[in-house]
Amino acid sequence: MLIVQNTEHFRIESPTIVTIGTFDGVHVGHQKILKRLQELKQKTGLKTVVLTFEPHPRKVLFPEQKDLKLLTLIDEKLELFETYGVDVAVVYPFSKAFSEMDAQFYVEEVLHKELQVKHLVIGYDHKFGKNRGGDIYTLKNYAKQFGFSVEEISAKDIDTIAISSSKIRKALEEGQIELANEYLGHRFFLNGLVVKGKQLGRTLGYATANVKPEGEEKIIPKTGVYFVEVLVDGAPYFGMMNVGLNPTTDADEAIKLEVHIFDFTADIYNKTIKLNFLKRIRDEKKFSNLTELKMALNEDKEICLQLRPEYS
Repeated sequence: MLIVQNTEHFRIESPTIVTIGTFDGVHVGHQKILKRLQELKQKTGLKTVVLTFEPHPRKVLFPEQKDLKLLTLIDEKLELFETYGVDVAVVYPFSKAFSEMDAQFYVEEVLHKELQVKHLVIGYDHKFGKNRGGDIYTLKNYAKQFGFSVEEISAKDIDTIAISSSKIRKALEEGQIELANEYLGHRFFLNGLVVKGKQLGRTLGYATANVKPEGEEKIIPKTGVYFVEVLVDGAPYFGMMNVGLNPTTDADEAIKLEVHIFDFTADIYNKTIKLNFLKRIRDEKKFSNLTELKMALNEDKEICLQLRPEYS
């Protein structure tokens, strides 16, 4: 997949099939749009293009809303685009000026001249341009002028329960990992750097990798213990992960992500790993002493090992 992040002098040289959106999470609704792009590619032989934005438009248009957390950071989103067969991902810098761009200028300069759009596929609620005044009817009017077709994927076609990124965020905040994964159509994941911790887990027989997510904007699921899949250099392992404050051993209030990887002894400090969340095991608890904590860890591991065949 070709990734274009410098759009200043960018221009595709042949006709394309294009879709546009923020695609946070690249959930099952988004995937239906991407699938339609693939169907059109099979018929026409044209390359598929996703036009997406960075930063997230809400962060630019509503800077006072500091609490927006993303299902996918830009690199994670691009990873998913490639998984779902996109040929070209164009990451357009979103700004206040871009949001106020005249609709005709946007269609002519961006879609027609830069992306060489021949077929445009959009979701049922797509809005663009100044004051979000552009819609499906605006696009169809300009389509005649600039020689491309427009196809809208209806709400019914996308999903009867109207899956949205906000619903998935809510499920994650409530610890409903399996529901979130159902809405996503893939496992919720995060990429993170393994950093030095207190190494207390070693003394309990449960050495852990302390993981720092790649971006502060990444949503973190509700605190608790999770059964996870861990990818190290692309190789999959299972493990159990604590998301929380470590109330038994720590006094600070910073959320920590610590994963114990089963059947794994390699040194992975300063390495980026991928964590796929599979199932929430229990709430985080404060134990009276380390003996109680170790007993709980033994029980958590047993539960995870029993689950492993289901996800293998």
